[in-house]
Amino acid sequence: MLIHILRKYLLTLYCLAIYGVAFSQGTLGGQVRDSLTHEPLAYASVFLANTTRGVSTDANGRFVLTDVPTGHYDFIISYLGYKLYRQTITVANSPLVINAFLAKATNQLGEVVVHPNPNRAADYRHFEQLFLGATSFSRQCRIRNPEAIFVDNDPDKKLLTASSPTFVEIDNQALGYCIRYYGLRFQLDLQGQVFSFYGYPIFEQLATTSASKRRRWEANRRKAYLGSLPHFLKSVYDNRLTEEGYVVQKVQHIQNPKWQRADSLLRVQRAALQQQHRGFPDDSVRQWQQVSPRLSLLYRRPLPPDSVRGTQPNSEKVWLRFQNFIQVTYLRERPDRAYLDAILRQSSGASIAIAGAQPEVSLVSLLDKDAEIERNGHLINPLAILSEGYWAFEKVGELLPFDYRLPATE
Repeated sequence: MLIHILRKYLLTLYCLAIYGVAFSQGTLGGQVRDSLTHEPLAYASVFLANTTRGVSTDANGRFVLTDVPTGHYDFIISYLGYKLYRQTITVANSPLVINAFLAKATNQLGEVVVHPNPNRAADYRHFEQLFLGATSFSRQCRIRNPEAIFVDNDPDKKLLTASSPTFVEIDNQALGYCIRYYGLRFQLDLQGQVFSFYGYPIFEQLATTSASKRRRWEANRRKAYLGSLPHFLKSVYDNRLTEEGYVVQKVQHIQNPKWQRADSLLRVQRAALQQQHRGFPDDSVRQWQQVSPRLSLLYRRPLPPDSVRGTQPNSEKVWLRFQNFIQVTYLRERPDRAYLDAILRQSSGASIAIAGAQPEVSLVSLLDKDAEIERNGHLINPLAILSEGYWAFEKVGELLPFDYRLPATE
């Protein structure tokens, strides 16, 4: 499962596994049948979410997936007229057998309510921009079946939602993948500017006979991977943060005393104007909203790698573990130009030179006491990490399958 939650479009809750190197492999197979009749379901789509590994069942509903890197996966089955099947599995060296029974989706479309909306086209564009992202790679992505997406704008709840009873098909011409995104659930809180989306994608290589295009895709995949959250986590596991180009610093948030005073004055003035039946001036609202509710203190001295990496004696287990927040800087790459443009639109002109010279910077916090990383980089609890900054800016345009690997020379 892949989950994103963004606040003001720069905060992300990741449900991502890493794309690391496979150290051992396993096999899984089984049969897909109707839950009531037990009849086999032929030509059902069977795949491991966030990978390139998928097959169709044969005429008897049977399937086999071989050479699967060991680790944890979301095992997904999709069949027209049936509910999406999902099971969390662990692939080990010994064969895994799964006999799945699918339930019919008798009211599959009944869950989607579409209100009359004169701005539906604008709502779809809003969804598309947030879902695909705004990076240079995102601009090379195209949704091939927009008719399969139901977008709803509820003005009372100030909520924009999107879903698909089948799947969303995306061509990423920057990375050379066709992505089928099953089980899409998208929600945007228009008032708080917080949005989330999740689902189960399967990747397929785009076909081409052009050698130059294949080289461009490989170069772009390398660029998308290096400096990413998956690359960072793999570097933590391998204890190679410095060698891979990362600097980690401690960040502490404190409450801004000016914000408490500004918030109190704003409420007093709003109440007084309401009693006089007068609206609140927009310029006054903007003035108070410029005061941040918190201040962030960045410790200049970099943290040693072992301060964010927990291990267990006589074991290969590794955890991402730290207190408060950390700022992660990737020194070997500059941010996407689109990200710099977005930052500069929120900054003064004097910040242009500084922003243009900055490397990629992200802020990370733990939603649990730690986050265990498997040997192949997969997070045992992928909901344990919350990110802000550059990693939150990257979305579907930079999305790579879990089984992506850097060229062997690297």
